[in-house]
Amino acid sequence: MANSKFPIMDQPEEDHIELPPGFRFHPTDEELITHYLSPKVVNSAFTAIAIGEADLNKSEPWDLPGRAKMGEKEWYFFCVKDRKYPTGLRTNRATESGYWKATGKDKEIFRGKRVVGMKKTLVFYKGRAPKGEKSNWVMHEYRLEGKHSVSHHLIKPTKNEWVICRIFNKSSGDKRTHISELVSLKPFETDRNSAALPPFA
Repeated sequence: MANSKFPIMDQPEEDHIELPPGFRFHPTDEELITHYLSPKVVNSAFTAIAIGEADLNKSEPWDLPGRAKMGEKEWYFFCVKDRKYPTGLRTNRATESGYWKATGKDKEIFRGKRVVGMKKTLVFYKGRAPKGEKSNWVMHEYRLEGKHSVSHHLIKPTKNEWVICRIFNKSSGDKRTHISELVSLKPFETDRNSAALPPFA
């Protein structure tokens, strides 16, 4: 029976999508916010062909690729942030085998000149803090932000916040660059509002 507090379930094997050869899901940060996270926040029943749902507190990072709808080197999930304390804002990021630890500064995501989201980078550590062993598993967590975001206009704020998580394993010799790092998101450049890139390549 589903937990009403966190209405998330693992993706069954039969939910995996068969797509034409050459199809890749490589959305920019802004596209993830605009085309996927915003609709999910407004309607929790919203689904996407390439983004599954998972409870990251009950899943080890190495198990997530098998639960994703699609992906070869990176995997996307809708997740509900699990609050560490019922009345607090701190997020519980521990699993049975370890914990996710934030690194660096959160990055602003722009749509034209407007901040519409934030991206947090986290690294998975095996064991328990503060003596955990750093792994190569990395998470990019996307959340809505700014007065123009959908969440700002919700009639009733929700305690359980939807986010999108991108999971990948970054080996020591891996110098891969995600498409989101190639697309300029500076606010002073041309407003991409009227010509947003399609979410699928």
